Amino acid sequence: MKIEAWLFAVCGIFFLLVTPAYWVITHDWTGTSALTMSTFLALMVAGYLGFHANRMDARLEDRKDAEIAEGAGEYGFFPPYSWWPLWCSLPLGLGVYALALGAWWLFIMAFALGMVATAGWIYEYYRGEHAH
Repeated sequence: MKIEAWLFAVCGIFFLLVTPAYWVITHDWTGTSALTMSTFLALMVAGYLGFHANRMDARLEDRKDAEIAEGAGEYGFFPPYSWWPLWCSLPLGLGVYALALGAWWLFIMAFALGMVATAGWIYEYYRGEHAH
């Protein structure tokens, strides 16, 4: 995690240098405050990762003497194609459309369809050709 800590530290330093320049050029409160918060967030994550990197065993990515073969093995289960994200996004779009129109009945229908689609996405590996 030392590499990740350095990446976030470099981003934090970049934001720290860019923020005053942005304020001098634009005098925009919104962008300046967003850059300031980005600076704090990047430095906070860098501090967290750096703190924990010193207290844990080095990963393969952090060791200079690591061999590629040491990282071989199973990485986990990666799902194949799925149509369920499409069926989950359609009720979401319908619900946003219903809110824009103020049609509460359409929102209730979209919510019900969204619950069915979400349940289908959650349980897609319990039935059908990808069941296990």
